Amino acid sequence: MAITYPLSLPTNKGLAKIRLTANNVVGVSQSPFTAKQQIYKYTGQFWEAEISLPPMKRADAEYWISFLLKLNGSYGTFLLGDPNGGTARGVATGTPLVNGGSQSGNELVTDGWTNSTTGILKAGDYIQLGSDSSSQLYKVLDDVNSNGSGQATLTIWPDIRTSPSDNAAITVSNAKGVFRLSSNAQAWDINEATFYGMTFAAREAL
Repeated sequence: MAITYPLSLPTNKGLAKIRLTANNVVGVSQSPFTAKQQIYKYTGQFWEAEISLPPMKRADAEYWISFLLKLNGSYGTFLLGDPNGGTARGVATGTPLVNGGSQSGNELVTDGWTNSTTGILKAGDYIQLGSDSSSQLYKVLDDVNSNGSGQATLTIWPDIRTSPSDNAAITVSNAKGVFRLSSNAQAWDINEATFYGMTFAAREAL
């Protein structure tokens, strides 16, 4: 059977722990004489993840081992989100859409929300733009309300990389992005009690 990317995580066992890291590419130069700094924010922003799986017997472990091997190191991709952030803290009702094309920066103008709703999304909520191989994971940075026309402007991280089209759908439940393994070598432990242990690192596929 042909392997089609991005893969979905196996569902037979949940994650024991995940560390999400938000990376910003910022240049800093400092004068050796005055110690005055010059700061430049580049466009590079990306997610990284360190994932630990719970100890498991072979019957469960082999699904995860097969998942890792299907990725062929950094070649393949998979979908990943915050497992505790699948449900928005905000109300998140309506049918949210991108309101206007050619958007960039860290603000996304949207519509289609339930009208005149306080806390339609809250700081820390996740949204997803795109689907499958074009999925991009964003974090909402401020509480936001919808106006009487169901419009809301979201402040998000990372900045918009590829301008979504007008009326593109916005996913607010189980939002995910596309990741790839950080290493081309994957290992798993097997102890004397026949439990398997696995950890792996990934970064956003850009």
